[in-house]
Amino acid sequence: MQDDESVQRVLDGKSWREFCDALKTAGDVILAADAPAGVFDRAEGFRYLSRLTRAALETFVENADPLAPTLLRTAHETVKMGADNPDNLYQNAPISGKHEYAITGNRGAVHYLGFGTQAGNYGATGSLETTGYLEATDLKLDASGDFEIVVSAREQPGKNWLRMREDSSTLVIRQTFLDKKTEQPAKLAIRRIDGPHLPRQLSPRALDRGLYASGRFVSGCAKLFHLWAKSMIPSTNALPEFDAAVAKAAGGDPNIVYHHSYWRLDPGEALVIDVTPPDCDYWNFQLNNHWMESLDYRYFPISLNQHSAKRRADGSVRIVVAAENPGTDNWLDTCGHDRGTMCWRWIRPTKKVTPATRVVPLSEARG
Repeated sequence: MQDDESVQRVLDGKSWREFCDALKTAGDVILAADAPAGVFDRAEGFRYLSRLTRAALETFVENADPLAPTLLRTAHETVKMGADNPDNLYQNAPISGKHEYAITGNRGAVHYLGFGTQAGNYGATGSLETTGYLEATDLKLDASGDFEIVVSAREQPGKNWLRMREDSSTLVIRQTFLDKKTEQPAKLAIRRIDGPHLPRQLSPRALDRGLYASGRFVSGCAKLFHLWAKSMIPSTNALPEFDAAVAKAAGGDPNIVYHHSYWRLDPGEALVIDVTPPDCDYWNFQLNNHWMESLDYRYFPISLNQHSAKRRADGSVRIVVAAENPGTDNWLDTCGHDRGTMCWRWIRPTKKVTPATRVVPLSEARG
């Protein structure tokens, strides 16, 4: 879009009107005939759109300049998308493969730390292609745990290097905790190193493009994960392995094996899940609503990992999903929902396993 066209679109308000129209269109996803029709699910759906709108404006309007990126949390306790992991601290920043950056920080004690560069977004391309990935286990650290990573399209021999392509536009960092109460997060910062770390003054073109991208993101993200949820319904209450190519296209961690699926329970029912976890760097299981937002982990038990789950004598794990506490180990609360999505993820398992599932009367789960 040319600068003079953007000037006119800002002056006559077309940029803003189109942004508002895009938000209205996103509402069609919540009202779709194949979406849950209950008032609770719809209320959560419209709240979900408001959350995506916040994330979009922060990403594409407020923190969109790759000349002066800052690390931002756009997915967190009250902005959720794509089966966000309750054990994760997500950070992201705008970057450009035409420039070079340095990430500096201290490793801390967080269980898993991964850095990725991505191209595209859910609004523009419907995907988030990973263009480079680096884990903390591969970092060169000093004696205090400090490090520097060069982020560039040009290879950096002898240095911690996170690869970009010319079309890379987003940095994503995942800090994954086994126990957030005891593990110290990594302390991180990013700066531009191929020129001054200074933002450009707001221009009509930047605002016009930012509002356009924000509206497209809200609609694109809502459509994408609604389609995911619909595709899982045929395997309701089972946990088959999810298509790795689909997960990768949505920006999933390339080292994770995902089991995304759907769950649905009638009153008085419980979903019982049994598995013997293989050796792996990390695993977790979580409950989400239909829109693939994790349920409210701040106040309710809706997820477990290898640290928080209680194992049986033979090393297996039994999880019970129910609307009320059956008095067993590893109960997860459906938080007033009768349906939703669920996710089991494994980081580098030594072998692939499929958790066994069955729906039973709650009275049997108590036994």
